[in-house]
Amino acid sequence: MTADSERPVAVFDLDNTLADTAHRQRFLERRPRDWDGFFAAAPDDPPLAEGVALALERARECEVVYLTGRPERCRRDTVAWLAAHGLPKGRVYMRRDDDRRPARRTKLDVLRGLARTRDVRVLVDDDELVCEDAERAGFTVVRARWATPSADLKVVQEREGRT
Repeated sequence: MTADSERPVAVFDLDNTLADTAHRQRFLERRPRDWDGFFAAAPDDPPLAEGVALALERARECEVVYLTGRPERCRRDTVAWLAAHGLPKGRVYMRRDDDRRPARRTKLDVLRGLARTRDVRVLVDDDELVCEDAERAGFTVVRARWATPSADLKVVQEREGRT
């Protein structure tokens, strides 16, 4: 067993927890939604200071992992964004490109999988439905309420399973 595998895990969402998506919300307001534009703009997300500070703080005692509803095709940009903004290195869990389940289901599946072999210390996420389901499942949750909420993002997370 490595030292990291013995440490508890702190799980962080990305969009509107660590990354400010406000500048790309316009792609979700259109009909049909412009998913290629939405995800192509993600590398330009400004970091959210509160989320970044919390991730750095948690990294002192936990292994930080990232759990996002972004599709797998965004991995390269996502990993580069995390490094560019000085976030702790960590595994990045992303949804399969064809997975359209609600974020609360995909994320809870990953959390339960992690909890089978690790102490999941905390989940930090902005999605209320994800937070509620995680709490019901027995996980400690910190609600990321430091970004301006987007009604369109909430809809796509729950109904369209896109992020």
